[in-house]
Amino acid sequence: MGYSGGSGSGSSGGSAGSAGAAGAAGGAGGGGGYRSVGGGSAFGDVSGQELPSLNQAPAGSIRFNTDSKKLEVYILGPVGFGTVPNGIWMEVDSWSPELQTGGTRGLTGGGATPNKQDRIDYINIATTGDAIDFGNLSESRYWLSSFSSSTRGIWGGGGVHPTSPNKTDRIDFVTIASTGDATDFGNLVEARYGMGGCSNQTRGLFGGGYQTPNNDMVNFVDYITIASAGDAKDFGDLSVTRMYLTAASSSTRGLFLSGRTGTGPWTYYDTIDYVNLSTQGNAADFGNLLSTAAAGQSTSNSTRAIYASSESPANNTIQYVTISTNGNAQDFGDLNANQQQGSATASPTRGVIAGGYISAYVDNIEYVQIMSTGNAIDFGNLSLARGNNASCSNGHGGL
Repeated sequence: MGYSGGSGSGSSGGSAGSAGAAGAAGGAGGGGGYRSVGGGSAFGDVSGQELPSLNQAPAGSIRFNTDSKKLEVYILGPVGFGTVPNGIWMEVDSWSPELQTGGTRGLTGGGATPNKQDRIDYINIATTGDAIDFGNLSESRYWLSSFSSSTRGIWGGGGVHPTSPNKTDRIDFVTIASTGDATDFGNLVEARYGMGGCSNQTRGLFGGGYQTPNNDMVNFVDYITIASAGDAKDFGDLSVTRMYLTAASSSTRGLFLSGRTGTGPWTYYDTIDYVNLSTQGNAADFGNLLSTAAAGQSTSNSTRAIYASSESPANNTIQYVTISTNGNAQDFGDLNANQQQGSATASPTRGVIAGGYISAYVDNIEYVQIMSTGNAIDFGNLSLARGNNASCSNGHGGL
């Protein structure tokens, strides 16, 4: 194994003589750092066994382990009685969507055809093309909500008509880098549908929605810790009680956008709220959309959130806000059609809108370049035409 750190470095690979000489030269050239000993590599003898340095490696030294093909850093500190030297080489963990799934993977699950569905599809957001079957949710449902970490995709709540009551508190998860059916995670604070969902790497939030047993809207936000499993907990409240809202996030802020009342004549909202994801508390005013809206689609990278279309009046408008600042939305461009009641997710560069309802349920997938402005471009098609679905990815703005 080769390594480098302090003021000198050993070589990687090579013959026994060259490895040892290179390590010694690195230590000497650096003015008293450390040098390697032994046989076939800077830290091994001819049998491949690791041998200690003549001098202990300085804290923070880096080496490349040619056996595990991993980068390692030297950490000083007690690791148990009798440990010599008093430290340990720790693997440097690294992650990116490219390493995990060959690019940001977007998933969309559930929905209505109009019959409730349990299907999960996936795409590679960096490319274009049709979605591929991933697996199934634990329960067929629509108007559910979704968010994700870099490793797990989460779906919560939803409508389960004709089952009574017509709402579920179920939370499912999948491992994004694999394919397969969802696993039970826990339960929402209240069974409901039509929430907005957003997350960072650690925590996911469900806000608003239409609830059981009171058959009315709620204004509360509940949260989960994505890496664990368990029931949701109370986070705080939105500024306006509403359903059919959407959400987006950076790593620090969650936004909840739009929404409407649950019983007619409906009242629509142009409200944008924000919360700090790492704390609990009530949402604060961020600004306003260009017009009142509900049942649109929103997503974000780490800088900018977009909101696309609406059910009242039906339109194809895309608008955007800068997440780190407060203010009103600005015009971005247009979808190819008045594609409402779909879902959206993102990579660091692209926002993808999937499914929805125009005059019937559609299988359209469209995308935009988030940091520019302009009209959406055709991406491909879902495996099944549906709306009221929910999407997530391992590369969205909260990660």
